[in-house]
Amino acid sequence: MDRTHLLAQVRQAVSDAGAAILEVYAHPSRFDTEIKADDSPLTAADRAANRIIETALHELTPEIPILSEESAQAPWSERRHWTRCWVVDPLDGTKEFLKRNDEFTVNVALVENHRPTLGVVYAPALGRWFYAARDGGAWRQDGQKMPVRVEVCEKIADRPWQVVGSRSHNTPEVDAFVERLGDAELVAMGSSLKLCLVADGSADVYPRLGPTSEWDTCAAQAVVEEAGGQVLDAMTGQPLSYNARETLLNPHFICCARPNPAWFPAVQSQAAATEAAG
Repeated sequence: MDRTHLLAQVRQAVSDAGAAILEVYAHPSRFDTEIKADDSPLTAADRAANRIIETALHELTPEIPILSEESAQAPWSERRHWTRCWVVDPLDGTKEFLKRNDEFTVNVALVENHRPTLGVVYAPALGRWFYAARDGGAWRQDGQKMPVRVEVCEKIADRPWQVVGSRSHNTPEVDAFVERLGDAELVAMGSSLKLCLVADGSADVYPRLGPTSEWDTCAAQAVVEEAGGQVLDAMTGQPLSYNARETLLNPHFICCARPNPAWFPAVQSQAAATEAAG
């Protein structure tokens, strides 16, 4: 598979989806919001973007199944045999969309043998792209500027830890983690852009000690890993895998350049306490 060529085609589909989202975004009266069974919002923008992406992916790779947040999920008895699949979140950060703070994204990833090998994260209101394909590096592009290759970086010695937290889903566990680090600053961000802050070296660590689904992280994980970073299960220290279990919920995780003894035990203890309470 020529992932470089495929990446360009996926970006076009994502761009089209982003344009459809912005058309709705410009007219709040058209938000037409529903509340799903998990209490998360669903808007006309989610539905429009999903139709565009699924249609494009079916045309590009009719042989590869699609796992999208906004479509009916195939049963595990079928999914367990997939060696490849697309993982799609047509509008990640719907709460940010409804708040009109621009921090929402379109996420599309290709998964092969349970690992992301291609990922596109697009924030249409910001005009910001992050994308990667295996062995092709990770890239950021802002508006019409030339793409810039991004890499994670080690913590700067004289700077407080830059810890990314969710703008809409922060938890006491994350606050406790920041407090335990001591010299740390919390950087709030919405959607999968949180992982991308680690990918481009803007932040040191993103501990997620709350619920997420596979489509929330898959595309951004492809970017983080090609940038030299890691997205690790907080309990096992192993990279997050996709379509590898019946549940589509991620375990608690940590996104970082690499594990650091200053924080990894804290993440494990917080994750264990949260899981025990839940």
